[in-house]
Amino acid sequence: MLAEARHLAAAGAIEITLLGQNVNAYHGEAADGSTWSLAHLIRALAEIEGVARIRYTTSHPRDMDDALIAVHGEVPQLMPYLHLPVQSGSDRILEAMNRRHGRDLFLRLVDRLRARCPDLALSSDFIVGFPGESDADFDDTMRLIESVGFASAFSFKYSRRPGTPGWAMPDQVPEGVKAARLAALQALLGCQARDFNASKVGATVPVLFAETGRKPGQVIGKTPWLQSVYAEGNPRLIGSIAAVRLTEGHANSLAGEIVVRPWEAAA
Repeated sequence: MLAEARHLAAAGAIEITLLGQNVNAYHGEAADGSTWSLAHLIRALAEIEGVARIRYTTSHPRDMDDALIAVHGEVPQLMPYLHLPVQSGSDRILEAMNRRHGRDLFLRLVDRLRARCPDLALSSDFIVGFPGESDADFDDTMRLIESVGFASAFSFKYSRRPGTPGWAMPDQVPEGVKAARLAALQALLGCQARDFNASKVGATVPVLFAETGRKPGQVIGKTPWLQSVYAEGNPRLIGSIAAVRLTEGHANSLAGEIVVRPWEAAA
């Protein structure tokens, strides 16, 4: 893992993303034969010359241990963004989903993470209409979203599939009810995402540019909080980080003006 990261950094990569279905359950063998957790790995990656940004996804609330929470406040290369799927705000539905975490555990994790990293942006996954989900269960999910505040999220209607445990469960939720719940949930999440983007307008932030935009002379990159930013700029910016003043916030992106280019900062 570290050898690959060093190779990528030597080739010019400045952001490393650790991927896994449950990446924060990572346990790997170190060079000395000891076992490293994800927190150990992140600290080691941060010591590699040239690595300016580190991210990881996807995580599970049950595997957010003390050491991993700590690195969010102690490793500046670890970006202030975390995808932490919760699926539902109802303990009853979480148990039926076999999620192995409850509402209170998730909320305590959020508090602890934000205590370490106050500007942490959170994203999550939500499923509405799981078999047996009542109006009260759905209300619990909406209250959790209101309490936490998410920068972004993925949300879906439960889809009944043959051979899955949910297929044979009683109390299947009618499609019309699922659609109405999803619409309400997405409206709330969309409002939170727009508010989060708007809260950054006026700030000057480091943006890692990755591609050209649809318009001539436009480049697109990501903020530390994984927001898409488009700005007028030279394509030579791609693969580098520039200081950008954010000027407009939209539902899914921001507009910005490049303030300091990498080569100007080095001059």
